[in-house]
Amino acid sequence: MQWISDTSPGDWLRERLDDPWNATMHAVVPHGYAAYARVLHPPTVRSLPDRPMPSFDEFDAMSEAERQSTFDRIVVAPTTWAETASAFGTILHPLAQWHRIVRAAPDGDWSASVTPDGREFTEPMGGAISAEMLATIASHLVAHTTTPDAGFAALWEGTGGLLGNLGHTPSRAFFTVGDDPNHQAMLDRSVHDPFNNVFRTHTWQEGILSREISEGPRLQLPNRDHVLFHGDVGEFARPDWVLGMPWRDTPAEAHGFPPAAQSPSILWPDDRAWVLVTEVDYDSTIIAGSAESIAAICADERLEAFAIPENADLTWDGDEVNR
Repeated sequence: MQWISDTSPGDWLRERLDDPWNATMHAVVPHGYAAYARVLHPPTVRSLPDRPMPSFDEFDAMSEAERQSTFDRIVVAPTTWAETASAFGTILHPLAQWHRIVRAAPDGDWSASVTPDGREFTEPMGGAISAEMLATIASHLVAHTTTPDAGFAALWEGTGGLLGNLGHTPSRAFFTVGDDPNHQAMLDRSVHDPFNNVFRTHTWQEGILSREISEGPRLQLPNRDHVLFHGDVGEFARPDWVLGMPWRDTPAEAHGFPPAAQSPSILWPDDRAWVLVTEVDYDSTIIAGSAESIAAICADERLEAFAIPENADLTWDGDEVNR
């Protein structure tokens, strides 16, 4: 994949999107395809092997040793929406919404919800999918395009640390915890000194991408601007696709983190046979394509995927089954 400053190859998307305040998925997913699939992002579940998860009050009442013992025994594992629905006695269906699956109050916090048997289910990640999940989806999609070696990847510009900026604070920071009080004091002053920060000269703060790309043109879509890349979309069918991406997070790797790269917000081949959309506010990835490509994705047991109709309502209030 290579960055391109000419964003006109993405103009066709804008022409197929509805008004951004439209109540259907077509505020972000283009019209005009034979079929659509919704691939649910996996949630996680935390549990204790011999007892329910403690409440906040119970946790506060524990001694430090009891808290540590509890932490050491907590099991965290990926789970599915189907298992979550079963645990909460709700119904999983193609247009299900997480807060209704976990029976959360409309004005409540549904990021983590506890079942009657004491397991804690945490909401899926929004706006991104794992490298493995994207590779699984892409392995189907590349078989349904005449241009598997050429296509576009658009990354939402708001992804943390992706772009550099002209300012007086870094786009992000990596803190090293140590025992040196003088070093810690220096860190505290650098982070918590807003008065002096205002008067400091603005300098270029590096991001993952170069300054040329960071200050370059954007693919402008309703409510979202993207950095556009062109290249071999077949690369995403490999589990190690992150290693070859120009937006690979090498600064984080230099601080000991494993190789990683943001999954594309939008991905499509040159022939536009399909489009993959991972909208930042969605807890699922939407694919538009042929009936055959959508059927293949929905049949893959590694994915929790459903065929959905055109004009599907994926807003927070769109789940009419679990009201």
